[in-house]
Amino acid sequence: GGRVDFQEAISWFIGVFDGSSSSSSAAGGVSLAEVYELWVRVRGRVIAPALQVAVWACMVMSVMLVVEALYNCVVSLGVKAVGWRPEWRFKWEPLAGDDEEKGGAHYPMVLVQIPMYNELEVYKLSIGAACELQWPKDRIIVQVLDDSTDPFIKNLVELECESWAVKGLNIKYATRSSRKGFKAGALKKGMECDYAKQCEYVAIFDADFQPEPDFLLRTVPFFVHNPEVALVQARWSFVNDTASLLTRVQKMFFDYHFKVEQEAGSATFSFFSFNGTAGVWRTAAIKEAGGWKDRTTVEDMDLAVRATLKGWKFVYVGDIRVSGFCTTTMLLKVL
Repeated sequence: GGRVDFQEAISWFIGVFDGSSSSSSAAGGVSLAEVYELWVRVRGRVIAPALQVAVWACMVMSVMLVVEALYNCVVSLGVKAVGWRPEWRFKWEPLAGDDEEKGGAHYPMVLVQIPMYNELEVYKLSIGAACELQWPKDRIIVQVLDDSTDPFIKNLVELECESWAVKGLNIKYATRSSRKGFKAGALKKGMECDYAKQCEYVAIFDADFQPEPDFLLRTVPFFVHNPEVALVQARWSFVNDTASLLTRVQKMFFDYHFKVEQEAGSATFSFFSFNGTAGVWRTAAIKEAGGWKDRTTVEDMDLAVRATLKGWKFVYVGDIRVSGFCTTTMLLKVL
């Protein structure tokens, strides 16, 4: 029966840890002391060694992270000391030709994507900043990818797009029947539009980011003169970084990330990731890397890794800053 099997199992385990092959159980059944003795032996000979290996592995990885952080800091200080700029490696020249306000076929087609979700407080700021970018009106398309679930907000966003369209801006308002893939799904859907396929480059701004008018004039030349470049990433700045302790902590974190990690990666020609916003992609690189994948919520890192494996190069330009908003409460941070 089950009781006999349990007794035999306990006795067998005790025999294994004692080094004997005896599997006979003591008369009267297995006692609580024998079970505890078995647990002590399993803990000492199996669990404890496994935990020791795990602890040592964590210590080794911690040391690796510290070494990496120190290396990045040294590189960052070196960059500042010598005044290194990405133009030292990648050619940059202003786009020559006609005034961008008058239009010009020599300007490449650029798609500006603005994914948003119930962004009542900032939708006007982001759409307005994108529509005021200095670029020929016939060579730029602003695409608002609205995944809002609030009908009132969706109506406001659509009206804002219509108001800019009346002013002569080529702006497209796009929605989806479902939020599959969240931001990645919205970007993927946006790239499937016929007009998006005509664009050589795509600039991406989250709904709470507002680029300066000369953003494209400063970033696109890196692509025009360097065919191996897939991504130009700008630095973030914040308009509300002094609002609370949480916003101050966020600013410190992102300042370190951009000034140390991103700059060190770019200066040493190593891998660094796309930050999800305030960057410009070459559409050919996105396509070759397999496009946006809605299987993950870290679509920026996912695409960056796949593009790097295909041999594409990235450029980080710390002198170009795009203003955004820090999260002001932990509740919004979680949401």
